Amino acid sequence: MKQSSIIFLKVALVLIGIAVFAGLIRFPLTEGRATNLDLFNIYRDPFIVYGYVASIPFFTALYQAFKLLGYIGQNRVFSPSSVRALRTIKYCALAIVGFIIVGEIWLIIAQHGQDDMAGPLSLGIITMFASTVIATAAAVFERLLQNAVDIKSENDLTV
Repeated sequence: MKQSSIIFLKVALVLIGIAVFAGLIRFPLTEGRATNLDLFNIYRDPFIVYGYVASIPFFTALYQAFKLLGYIGQNRVFSPSSVRALRTIKYCALAIVGFIIVGEIWLIIAQHGQDDMAGPLSLGIITMFASTVIATAAAVFERLLQNAVDIKSENDLTV
């Protein structure tokens, strides 16, 4: 890959991270049930705290993708560290799916019959689908890369 492409992708990852972080900071101030709370009590709301804890795997996966782009830029794609980065991305995507499932169950149980839950539930389903696609792609790339690393190490031993 050209260095300009890698730099572009790294900048895109950083901008995505900044946008999501800004959304995490801004969203509780505008969210319906927390609009009347002061700044301290907004961040004590269990649903908002759960959202922050659930965002940890997202930022971890973003960091691992940034590291993976660094390995690509250093021409170290076929290395165990690249395989570990892909494995971590896969596990983070699966963790996001798990957090969303628990959040959806909480919404169904706690908010049963109070509000129209079609919007939040459909957003959760769409996000779970996207995370599942990312986990599947990362698993496929991890397996392919692991096979390539194994072949490369065998070739290094025979030479």
